Amino acid sequence: METIHKIGRRKTAVARIYLTKGKGKITINNRELDNYFTTPTLRYKVQQPLMLTDNEKAYDIKVNVFGGGITGQAEAVRLAISRAMCEINEEHRLVLKPEGLLTRDPRMVERKKFGQKKARKKFQFSKR
Repeated sequence: METIHKIGRRKTAVARIYLTKGKGKITINNRELDNYFTTPTLRYKVQQPLMLTDNEKAYDIKVNVFGGGITGQAEAVRLAISRAMCEINEEHRLVLKPEGLLTRDPRMVERKKFGQKKARKKFQFSKR
């Protein structure tokens, strides 16, 4: 099996993964998974597609991720891994699709408008 390359995005985070046969080692930006994502919730998010498809110890994953915060990065990695699982075996799509792991979340931060404090918040109005 050759290396599978996939991209996942969430908000402004972009994750590029390289998936090869191995022993289940996940490396993110040349750091271990436990060192990069410190909270159990984020680690669970990254490993969720592997758990659902029973491939936790089957593949080594090397990840390059940049932009956004740690939650956006974790979800970008999750999307990329889910896409790679579908390329390996089309049967995985039936498991991952109902969980919503193959959907690119389109929600982005709304831009700030001029003459306003934030995107929707206005400056305080003074009648006198």
